[in-house]
Amino acid sequence: MRSNHIGEFAHGRIGCTIVQRIAAAILCAIALCPSSLRAQSLEPRAYSNTPVGLNFLLVGFVYSEGEVGFDPAVPITGAHLHTDTEVVGFSHTLDVLGDSAKFDVVMPYVFLSGSALDAGAPRTRDISGAGDPILKVAVNFFGAPAMSMKEFRDYHQDLIVGASLKVTAPFSQYADTKLVNIGTNRWSFKPELGISKALDPWTLDLYTGVTFYTENTDFRNGGTVQQDPLYSAQAHVMRSLTHGIWLALDGTFYWGGRTTVNGMSTATYQANSRFGTTLAMPISRSMSIKLYAAAGTSTRTRSNFNDAGIFWQYRFGGGF
Repeated sequence: MRSNHIGEFAHGRIGCTIVQRIAAAILCAIALCPSSLRAQSLEPRAYSNTPVGLNFLLVGFVYSEGEVGFDPAVPITGAHLHTDTEVVGFSHTLDVLGDSAKFDVVMPYVFLSGSALDAGAPRTRDISGAGDPILKVAVNFFGAPAMSMKEFRDYHQDLIVGASLKVTAPFSQYADTKLVNIGTNRWSFKPELGISKALDPWTLDLYTGVTFYTENTDFRNGGTVQQDPLYSAQAHVMRSLTHGIWLALDGTFYWGGRTTVNGMSTATYQANSRFGTTLAMPISRSMSIKLYAAAGTSTRTRSNFNDAGIFWQYRFGGGF
């Protein structure tokens, strides 16, 4: 999912730009961990065009530390947690009514540990297990027609407009007696609209979306947590370098998401921002590596954390 120099792939160079474009959508598996991390994922080139019929296998590792891993409704203070997340993902590109599209599945496995204060009493948590799986479908309905590998060689991006739906399923480990969990025990649904503009050798992306949550009806021994929709906006500035390498500066701002616990509203309205950078490098025609790092710059709720990750991706199928 990256790189604007489509011609490099078309002429058989090591560029592997197609590989990199899909990478961003399933890579930012930052969206795989606990809820605070998921809301703040940075995902450059999520709406790039890619030939139909390609498959992508992703394996990665994400390290995060700070005030992560718990719902803003949780009444704890002084939290310092860290998570090590192992990521496995799969993506497939397809044709939807003549437009390019893709389907992503991401499965995380999380190791979480740390400490916090619960009503002034110190608490610790050390747990590991499968995280909530993520499913995502994206369709580019303007500027990115569905094409075979051969047809794609003559394609040059201008303006792309697309939309996606990301679904997080509550299939991970959850204990109602614990304040901090790997899973969230609720579904979330995030529709998003994305725009990508190529200005060789630069690419500019802008996305806006909203996440809706179902109720968690098993919060702290049978309580109920409701959360208002969480709105978000992302911007990315990418620069294609030599031999298919590209660099991106990423930023996001999200707001809303106030929670209600057992019918009582809490002071958990969010208005937070994050910035980061991403570097992608091909290592062969079918493999690439991506590195990224991000940090919070402003936060209204307890969700200030730093994270970094490395991912390996393998491409196959589609007549490649």
